Amino acid sequence: MHIRLALRALAVVLLLSSIGAIQPTFDAKPKQPNRLPNIILILIDDMGSADVGCYRPSSVANQLPPTPNIDQLAAEGIKFTNYYSAAPICSPSRVGLTTGNVPSKWRITSFLADRKHNRTCEQADFLDTSAPSVARELKTAGYATAHFGKWHMGGGRDVDNAPGIRQYGFDKYASTWESPDPDPLLTSTDWIWAKSDSVKRWNRTAYFVDKTLDFLKLNPGKPCYINLWPDDVHTPWVPDELTLNAFPKGTEKPREFKAVLAELDVQIGRLMAGLKALGVDDNTLVVFTSDNGALPTFQGSRSGLFRGSKLSLYEGGIRMPFIVRYPAQTPGGKVDSQSVLSAVDLLPTFVSLAGKKGSPSPGDGENRAAVLLGKPGVRKKPLFWEYGRNNQSFRYPAGRDKSPNLAIREGNWKLLVNDDGSGTELYNLAIDTSEQTDVSGQQPKLVGAMRSKLLAWRAGLARE
Repeated sequence: MHIRLALRALAVVLLLSSIGAIQPTFDAKPKQPNRLPNIILILIDDMGSADVGCYRPSSVANQLPPTPNIDQLAAEGIKFTNYYSAAPICSPSRVGLTTGNVPSKWRITSFLADRKHNRTCEQADFLDTSAPSVARELKTAGYATAHFGKWHMGGGRDVDNAPGIRQYGFDKYASTWESPDPDPLLTSTDWIWAKSDSVKRWNRTAYFVDKTLDFLKLNPGKPCYINLWPDDVHTPWVPDELTLNAFPKGTEKPREFKAVLAELDVQIGRLMAGLKALGVDDNTLVVFTSDNGALPTFQGSRSGLFRGSKLSLYEGGIRMPFIVRYPAQTPGGKVDSQSVLSAVDLLPTFVSLAGKKGSPSPGDGENRAAVLLGKPGVRKKPLFWEYGRNNQSFRYPAGRDKSPNLAIREGNWKLLVNDDGSGTELYNLAIDTSEQTDVSGQQPKLVGAMRSKLLAWRAGLARE
């Protein structure tokens, strides 16, 4: 009997040992979530590349306040160094994100304002609702959708016939003065902000973060797509006095900017803490970027190593910080300096991550889902930009940052030219990221090919 019991015990031990021995085979590959990810697109307003600490070159490291919470996003995700906005100014850059098209296709090439300004700039008063919409596409995949923050794709001033935000596929929204549906708590007067606003200017980002977290709470178990598009760090900079007092007075205006940037970073930290508290942190894809470059730049410090600023097609106006954090799928602490990404890629990429098959609509972007999940990839399509249809709509920064109004990037080469064919410039971004040396005279064949392609693209837009 004792021998029999001993043999049984030995058999159990051997069985358990064999199970333990093969267990790592099952655990070697992390389990993947069986539900669609939440997607939060954080679009900062007028944020220069060096505004973010982890993108800041040593030459300006001590000129701007630290951004520990934004830097933490990069430490826990992927920091991309070759991402481009669709335009160097707010309205067309937002159209590119929303539609997956170059904004010129929808006749928006400069900022939208009143009807007279829009006519003078030869552009529409608002984004046509027949345009593709990332929110509309994701709704068909089962997503709840929301927009919290700045809109600026039509509405406000005397444009009183702009379609409502719901017509672009959003279930919930809270927006600012430059929209068809301004939130009364933010717009007590007919202007961007006022002291009489119920939600003060310095509390707006916190308000939009609260809206974002509340929307997630109201949709438990359902995937959510949320635009979190704060006004910060666009002028006017109106920090609260407590935050402002943390920065000494100086001879120029960066004191107010520094206070606003510091508060923005605090609110990004609140957002991420809120996601953890809701238990949705791992399965939420957070994308952090900016609509266009900084203005003013404080002698270029906010543009870092790049030439130019907002209103310029040099890199400082369109090459933006871009951070992706998605713990369930994305490796942490990674830098991707190989993949060239564009705002027009986000619609097909998000649609792919939402599990939809095939191309959602004819678009100018590429599905870069694999890149966002940590696998660098070479771009197939060139990138094109048009800023302004005439001299009234093409506003320039001063001096050498005044760029031509058309640009193309193909591989490592970037060519700029005016739409009349004048002012050609060519840069090799692989060795001249700062666009200091125009090599157009040394590459006549390349210039001819790229200029022909760019001008033909522009001519095609004029016919649409």
